[in-house]
Amino acid sequence: MAQELEIKLSVAQPDLDRVVDWLLGQPNTYESGTLQLGNTYYDTPDGDLNRQKIALRIRKLGDRHIQTLKTRGEFVDGAHRRQEWEWPLIGTTLNMGLIADTPVGQSVNLARLQPVFETNFQRRVVMIEQGESLVEVAIDSGEIVADGQSRPLSEVEFELKAGDASLLLAWARRLADEVPVFLNLVSKAEQGYYLAGLYHPVSKAEQNAELSVNEFLFLLSVSWLTGQSAPVNGDDFRAIARMAGERGVGELYQRVFRSLAEGNAIGDMASSKELGQLQLAIAAA
Repeated sequence: MAQELEIKLSVAQPDLDRVVDWLLGQPNTYESGTLQLGNTYYDTPDGDLNRQKIALRIRKLGDRHIQTLKTRGEFVDGAHRRQEWEWPLIGTTLNMGLIADTPVGQSVNLARLQPVFETNFQRRVVMIEQGESLVEVAIDSGEIVADGQSRPLSEVEFELKAGDASLLLAWARRLADEVPVFLNLVSKAEQGYYLAGLYHPVSKAEQNAELSVNEFLFLLSVSWLTGQSAPVNGDDFRAIARMAGERGVGELYQRVFRSLAEGNAIGDMASSKELGQLQLAIAAA
């Protein structure tokens, strides 16, 4: 078992080449390759894994196949930290025995697992070497497919391979000054589950409570996923307003809040730099 720490940004498809060009224009960066990835995700017909916030997939990478199990984990300073198990496979068949040796094996009827959705995309990889630290940047472009439906997949992920975790947020903030980004707390798997009709997220804003930063970011991500406007209540957002003021982005927060209050869709708001810049400014604890 390993721990994965990453920051995921949704970026408009036309901007992905700009992301790569900007990254490669920075000191101590280099492109390490382009991959074509096909991923099949598995669950029971009732979505038992998804209810436990667990994702199980088989990834095709060239002539290799890899079985991966991930927990949803937690969000820390805008980054996603989660547990991950990964095993090489011979062929394309799910290996139940490998799962049986994890906590999941005791809580799910493995015999009921079946394919639920796919994520298929091209990945360009840029490495950042900064002192003793190493960050992998994955630039993904493709689609998510479930039940004959599809939705585009266009993301940039900063993943810490070694060293200082604070570099993830620092690099994400620098990128947000170059192209519009959206700090997305909804994983590829959750997007696939939503498309398959097995995931119906509920944000704390719908429970009429003052939001923490992570809850605010999740609210925005849910609204982005569903295409619905974010529910806005000034009392719910008081902690966010205070945080924005402390970080010196109070005016930026007010502009974003007004846009949310007007009912603008998150997808539309993410086409300008302001939303992503605010998210990343308040993400660090």
